[in-house]
Amino acid sequence: MLRTTHKAVFKNSIDMSSVPSGSVDLVVTSPPYPMIKMWDEMFERLNPAIANALNKEQGMLSFELMNRQLDQVWNEVYRVLRNGGIACINIGDATRKINDNFMLYSNHSRILTYMLKKGFVALPEILWRKQTNAPNKFMGSGTLPAGAYVTLEHEHVLILRKGRLRDFATDDEKQNRRESSIFWEERNVWYSDVWMDIKGTVQKLKNKETEKRSAAYPFELPSRLINMFSVRGDTVLDPFLGIGTTIYAAVAACRNSIGFEIDTDFREIIFARTDTAIDFSNKHIENRINKHIDFVKERFKTKGKFKYQNKHYGFPVVSRQERELFLNDLVSINETGSNSFEAVYSDKPQKEFCKNWEDYIIKD
Repeated sequence: MLRTTHKAVFKNSIDMSSVPSGSVDLVVTSPPYPMIKMWDEMFERLNPAIANALNKEQGMLSFELMNRQLDQVWNEVYRVLRNGGIACINIGDATRKINDNFMLYSNHSRILTYMLKKGFVALPEILWRKQTNAPNKFMGSGTLPAGAYVTLEHEHVLILRKGRLRDFATDDEKQNRRESSIFWEERNVWYSDVWMDIKGTVQKLKNKETEKRSAAYPFELPSRLINMFSVRGDTVLDPFLGIGTTIYAAVAACRNSIGFEIDTDFREIIFARTDTAIDFSNKHIENRINKHIDFVKERFKTKGKFKYQNKHYGFPVVSRQERELFLNDLVSINETGSNSFEAVYSDKPQKEFCKNWEDYIIKD
């Protein structure tokens, strides 16, 4: 049976010294967004000069000082990533009126500029289009030119690589990579530069003060990124852990994970999720396979028989690379410390998906 380890570290400062250099394969995170009011207090605690700048209505200085706090984390991200490792940073820009001047504060470009100076290689980024039901989308003077403002309805997922393309040298590494494949039709959606099919997540936490400080991204976002940019057994790091969404996306994908969080109020929320993680993870895998079967049925109507089939499940697949694809069900979660647990996985394919799929699809 396969096993992965998961750990959350709670510290009141930015300190990831416990993580060895070059030991992380993938970083997936969403930091507090500079110049968004809900995070002012947190940034001010880290650097009192930020409070002073905001009080004096010095918008660009406040913006720069907040980002310098994040720079300390990006320095550590570069250190802990292996050569060929990838950092995925979900970040939104901010709009704010300071000193009677409404303007955009471009967090994504500030972070990208700093990361390039650190030595990261920029890869094509993703725009995550956050759906909104707001009837009035304009800001400012409404329908009167030229004082109305475009509303921000998207966030950026910056994708950066440390060093050159990762190498899978040994036979075992190559086999593990093949078994970590995603479905052909998933690739066509996930590797698009605009995601319009993921809905935002509304947090409903018991502690309303904690809820105000939580801005977790939906599970599907880190889940996709983890499956796109790592392989089974890799280590995923989230330096801004929040309620632990990245950890549980890593659990579902059979990856190891480490998370850092300065707000200890999130601890109970993070580890309470172990109670539902097994059912949730396996349901997520089941949904992925069922979506593939639905895709196969529709494609069969127009394209006919498939050239390839998956050797574990027997269902048709479009490409040779999907023949080894295997999704591990989660069997158990066992506490290994006050802030850590181990996940155990089955190495057998799910029985309900092992059948003569081609005959089933043709008859259907």
